[in-house]
Amino acid sequence: MIGDSSVLLGLLYAGSTEQIEITGFSLPVIMGSEKQERHPTYYEVVRYKTDKSKIIQKNQAIKKGNKVMKKIVALLVLILFVASSSFASEKETREVAALAEKAKAEGKATFYANITAVEPIIEEFSKKYGVKAEYTRLSTAKFVSTVLTEHTAGKLAADVLQAPIPILEILEEKGVLAAYRSPAAAGYPKWTNKDGKIQIFGIEYVGLIYNKELVKPADVPKKYEDLTDSKWRGKIVMADPSSHATTISWLIGMKENVFKTEDAWMKFIKGLAANKPMFVSSFGPTPAPVESGEKLIAISMPKYIITKAPAPLDWARIEPLFGTPRGIAITAGSTRPNAARLFVDYWLSRDSMKIMANKVGEYVLAPGIFPPIAGMDKAKVLPIRELSDDEIKKWGGEFKKIFDMP
Repeated sequence: MIGDSSVLLGLLYAGSTEQIEITGFSLPVIMGSEKQERHPTYYEVVRYKTDKSKIIQKNQAIKKGNKVMKKIVALLVLILFVASSSFASEKETREVAALAEKAKAEGKATFYANITAVEPIIEEFSKKYGVKAEYTRLSTAKFVSTVLTEHTAGKLAADVLQAPIPILEILEEKGVLAAYRSPAAAGYPKWTNKDGKIQIFGIEYVGLIYNKELVKPADVPKKYEDLTDSKWRGKIVMADPSSHATTISWLIGMKENVFKTEDAWMKFIKGLAANKPMFVSSFGPTPAPVESGEKLIAISMPKYIITKAPAPLDWARIEPLFGTPRGIAITAGSTRPNAARLFVDYWLSRDSMKIMANKVGEYVLAPGIFPPIAGMDKAKVLPIRELSDDEIKKWGGEFKKIFDMP
């Protein structure tokens, strides 16, 4: 008898394990009839039947051919990539060489910065390009006043400025900075350059450093609130919270990122003040009293573990670490613009960032580069909110009262 266009889900010769099923055909099939083998539709299907080994061999040949084709395509793509990269590299080399020649004709690049211990970068720059770089260190507290005084008088000596972002933004508002996007910053996170003038390259990370020879492991602070413990009374050193912009920003960063309520944060601030910290002008002087044993803990920068080695310093593993983003910019009135650009390009390069991390201990934003401080490659380091000049003044005044400063 003949079925009504039934779906042939499979034809399999009885007793054969070397043949495959052909599925998905809608055919009228004669079932239980001696004429089944002569039915034309049946034979049409049988033509699709073949040895499984032949199908497999054919599929293997196709797959092999596909693999070969994929390898050829991949090779062509690689060749094109290498060729384009080589061309781009050669073009970049020519452009850098041309900029270096112009910089040499200008004589030097002058550099004002609040960052410390960057002499290795200055030396490598001069060695590589034959252009002298003059570095003047300005404390954060004096940075704005010094630069604005020179700028207003038309005698700003610096071609390049490096400082915390709040400082550079104040100077930008005063017309001190020029526009420049360095090609060396192409791999940096997008948020590191908002307006084409200031390029962020690192975070001035702040934490707790301590004398590991004098502080027992069990006594090392495990959370920020531990700084309020009375055992640390008279044993803490920190930058002046009434005038040091980064410390002010750090304390506000604690308020906004660590403590759940303003009351809890204020309790921390007052508890810290009650322990009578020693105040210094900036982070720079904070490691010395800890190294000597005069103080045991500093609210300071872990980078000093590198720059003050072999001093017995370590950092309390409290996270997250916070810090003000560090930036660099060219001055609008620079008389040596090519030397300034060359210096900024080198400063932002991976070679320079490796020096900065390895020898200076800085936390940089060039991908994959970390300071060689135990645990720092896994640490959570966050940029804190950029406070306005008015906020710095406001909170500086509040902290002056809380910490009972003259």
